[in-house]
Order: sequence, then structure tokens, then C-alpha cells
Amino acid sequence: MGKRSNFDRVPRDYYPTPLEAVKPLVPHLPKKHFSFREPCAGDGRLIKHVESLTSGKCTHAADIEPRAEGIIQRDALQFGYRHKPPLVDVVCITNPPWDRKILHPLIEIWAEHMPTWLLFDADWMHTKQSGPYMKYCKRVVSVGRVKWIEGSKQTGKDNCCWYLFDKSLGTGGTLFYGR
Repeated sequence: MGKRSNFDRVPRDYYPTPLEAVKPLVPHLPKKHFSFREPCAGDGRLIKHVESLTSGKCTHAADIEPRAEGIIQRDALQFGYRHKPPLVDVVCITNPPWDRKILHPLIEIWAEHMPTWLLFDADWMHTKQSGPYMKYCKRVVSVGRVKWIEGSKQTGKDNCCWYLFDKSLGTGGTLFYGR
């Protein structure tokens, strides 16, 4: 999964989001009722965590390979809008595959339409490949290392962050929130 590990990746990068990865994001979400979309929902665990910790309600849950009832089958890279969503309080919150061939197009597609919170490795922001996307990154919330594989004795080998991308706010200016 990461740069310091040599085990086989789980197909489609299916690593359910642990509660500990969601807690640091909560202070950065709207305090009043808000709606969110989850385009890489897997088994819906991230949705359950966000709804249990905030006043948010998931109005759209999809995954290329749904693993729970209520999650529709749809490729997040094929999902777009002809018009911006009518509600200004709609955000995207997801733990996407960390594969850059998927991650970078996700940033392009979703940040065009709504504020988009993505959970992935912290080192990404320090690479050249992040350059075209960091201009739309408005916040970075440090999570650190979490246990991605249930039942394992160790946490992951990579630190991760929540990144907020939003093209509607223009370019420049990223706020970083440490642990």
C-alpha cells in the first residue's frame, strides 16, 4: 500500500476507513446540517463515521464495487454533473484509491463541482506531481498513521491527511492543520 511496504495491495485499494482517520476531519466540516456525497463508498464505513460524528447526511453513495446495501454501482471517474449541485452545503468526502492514475482525475472531476475532501498519503503534497493540484488545495488536515487492516497489530506505514480541494475558491493559499 505504501512506499515502505512490500505486501500485495488489496484489489481496488479497498481499505475501509477507520474511525480514527475521520476524527481529525470533524472540526473542519460544517457545524450545521450539511449534505455530502461519497463516490468511493466501499462498505459505507466512512459514511457511518461522518454521520455519527456530525450533523451531515450522505445523499449519494457509490462505488465501482459496492460492498453494502444502499451504495450504487458507479465509477467515480465517470460520474459528473452537467450543472453544479443546487445546494451550497454539499461536499464530497471520500477515501479514494491512492493510485495516482485514479486519484488525480478524481481531484479534477470532483473539485470542479463541489468542495472535495480526500483522504490519502501525506507525502503526496511534497512531490512534483502534486503541483497542478495544490493550487486548488485549500486545507490539509493531518491524520498521521492509522490501522487500515482490521485485526492487524500494526498501524499503516504511511502518514495520511485529509485534503480539501475546491476550484470555486480560485488558486493559492493552503491552510495546514497539524495533529
